[in-house]
Amino acid sequence: MAYDALVLVSFGGPERPEDVLPFLQNVTRGRGVPPERLAEVVEHYLHFGGVSPINQQCRELLAAIRDDFAANGVDLPVYWGNRNWDPMLADTVAQMRDDGVERALAFVTSAYGGYSSCRQYQEDIAAARAAVGPDAPVIEKLRQFWDHPGFVEPHADAVRTALAQLDPAKRDTTRVVFTAHSVPTSMAATAGPNGGRYTAQLAETARLVHAAAAPDLPYDLVWQSRSGPPQVPWLEPDINDHLASLAKSGVTGVVVSPIGFVSDHLEVVWDLDTEALETARQLGLDFVRAGTPGTDPRFVAMVRELVRERTEPDGERLRRRLGELPMWDTCPTPCCVPPARPR
Repeated sequence: MAYDALVLVSFGGPERPEDVLPFLQNVTRGRGVPPERLAEVVEHYLHFGGVSPINQQCRELLAAIRDDFAANGVDLPVYWGNRNWDPMLADTVAQMRDDGVERALAFVTSAYGGYSSCRQYQEDIAAARAAVGPDAPVIEKLRQFWDHPGFVEPHADAVRTALAQLDPAKRDTTRVVFTAHSVPTSMAATAGPNGGRYTAQLAETARLVHAAAAPDLPYDLVWQSRSGPPQVPWLEPDINDHLASLAKSGVTGVVVSPIGFVSDHLEVVWDLDTEALETARQLGLDFVRAGTPGTDPRFVAMVRELVRERTEPDGERLRRRLGELPMWDTCPTPCCVPPARPR
């Protein structure tokens, strides 16, 4: 099938202090997040001057994709739109329409299945197209890429690099800790057509990265960045609680690898580089945080491979496994049903 553009779809973030609260209100609208938690997260952004790193990271990824496309004969313009802040996705879709785009692919900066990591982006795309009207281009989301080598290998190299910063004499008491964004347990249970897709994919990514980077070390998959009301159960253990448990068990050092993320945005630089690092210091744990793919050439090339799966006759050969869901079909109606809102 022919496509005439690619759009990079991301979360978005504020780029000045006065944008922080309106941005967070966009993110949390209808989710029942307590005002005190919102105020706490505002302070996290203000710690960095009210600027989220994610927009600049998207600009860098956008430039890298364009350069890679040009170098490899992929003749598609590349656009960028966000879920929660400028450039808003609906504005981008309107620009695509005005530029004559009729059918586009979307690369979403989330590797996994689940409501907030996949289906909500599908809903955002549909809402943006509806806002633009009947002349809006058709936009089809590229597949999840949690086990693609272009995503796994940069994470594995980052773990190796981080381990090299720890004392090799303490390797027997060193552990690898993989992290991802926590979600409500009800949301995790309904992820995918048969449930459990988000946690299962993350467990597989952790296994792949561990096998490539540090097969001799024990590892764990834990969670970070909880933001919901306290009465709603979320995936546990939290990274900070887990670090305390490791310290009690005789672990002396950890490499923390944020496999749930594609770049070093705020939930990495605050929740891990600030809060988890401070927890480790208080516990006497050596702590190194591994990097994320960002604009690693293998990650950028992965985007091109995902596009070619959809655009070239040999796309069948290029495909990576995705499980029981078709590679690029719209998710089935029962897939990743959002959990009921707390009353």
